[in-house]
Amino acid sequence: MLETLASHLESIAALAPHWGFALIFFFMAVESSFIPFPSEVVMLPAGFLAFRRELTLGSPWPDAALALFFGTLGSFAGACVNYWLGLKLGRPFLYRYGKWFFLKPATLRRSEELFRRYGDVTTFVCRLITVIRQLISIPAGFARMPFGRFAFFTVLGAGIWNLILLAVGAWLGRETQEMTYLELVTRGKALVTDHYGWILAGLAVVVAVYALCHRLAVGGRGALPAEHQENVR
Repeated sequence: MLETLASHLESIAALAPHWGFALIFFFMAVESSFIPFPSEVVMLPAGFLAFRRELTLGSPWPDAALALFFGTLGSFAGACVNYWLGLKLGRPFLYRYGKWFFLKPATLRRSEELFRRYGDVTTFVCRLITVIRQLISIPAGFARMPFGRFAFFTVLGAGIWNLILLAVGAWLGRETQEMTYLELVTRGKALVTDHYGWILAGLAVVVAVYALCHRLAVGGRGALPAEHQENVR
């Protein structure tokens, strides 16, 4: 699928000067929903075009910043679709009819197991893990996860992932004079895969810091006198 989509990027990139940010938002919303679509074919070219001065503003850093903003906004919009599906349609419906939404029961079951085991933070962690990235929002809907927490973790995880892809695309845009979009996506994906261990290590540090801060906050709250704890609540 990656090769097929990348082969059409040449014609889509021609629209980038006028419609670049709208296209980034739209395709990242699709990528983050239940429709199978790789984020690499969106954010890698976005970084590439930004640093080749071929996006809307013709200025690398502002174009890159806006590409990150609209890409992450699109990711959040698509994730909200999945959250809504889980919240409104529920488990029985999606397990029975999910195949019509490209949702295989085995994949749904795996994402639900992860959410049950690790809780809300999986909506952040899994945004940086392929395959499960799009679907982790569905069990969040099943569990009626508070929308504010869902939004925070989703935007944080999607933003980090989009930034990584954008940075790789930008680096290739600065280092390479001639490259087809298929070569860009293939090489960019390979670079991310080669350094995926470092990405996961950084992710582990972020989760550990979050867990420590959460524990300290809960511990500090527990140490307050009863009347003050009541006020905090």
